[in-house]
Amino acid sequence: MTTYKRPETTAGMRHLALNVNDLENTLDFYTRLMAMEIEWQPDEDNYYLTSGNDNLALHRGGKVEQGSAQSLDHLGFIIDSKDGVIDWFNFLQQEKIEMLTEVKDHRDGARSFYCKDPDGNVVQIIYHPPLSTGK
Repeated sequence: MTTYKRPETTAGMRHLALNVNDLENTLDFYTRLMAMEIEWQPDEDNYYLTSGNDNLALHRGGKVEQGSAQSLDHLGFIIDSKDGVIDWFNFLQQEKIEMLTEVKDHRDGARSFYCKDPDGNVVQIIYHPPLSTGK
């Protein structure tokens, strides 16, 4: 019997695919507000977005019920400075995005808040020292 050892660590989780009901407004949220770019659009029901080091796929879900196929708690965007989290909070609030929390400092040195995208997915904007490049 062959025994395999665990391969080297991955390069990180940098791809997420979401089934969404409101593709147009969700696409607008991630491109116009979150500044992601369309990397590829194979057809009118599918978009692949990037921030440069990640990939978010948006698929028209056709009346996806929340929690029906999988349960996604939230997705997160890393911010490179603590003050940048406040800037994002103010910007998204100005854009009438539904905020779920205020900005919060965490005991591990992180800072974050939660909001909703137009399809109801929870999005976290977070400065997390081990992943953020700035201070």
